[in-house]
Amino acid sequence: AELADRERIAPSYVTRVLRLTLLAPDIVEAILDGKQAPEVTLARVLQPFPGLWQYQPGRLNQAPTLQRSK
Repeated sequence: AELADRERIAPSYVTRVLRLTLLAPDIVEAILDGKQAPEVTLARVLQPFPGLWQYQPGRLNQAPTLQRSK
């Protein structure tokens, strides 16, 4: 609530944005590299998604093959 007040934005928006810190690292990396599936939009990732990383690609309609290669 303090962050929302300070930034003059809705507390519900802050909650949705902070939830992005729970995205799986491979999904974050794909987004940062511009290699995410076209379906992975800000609107899509702001919707509720599973907390367990292995279920996130399917929920976000992202191909699991975008996982980081070693």
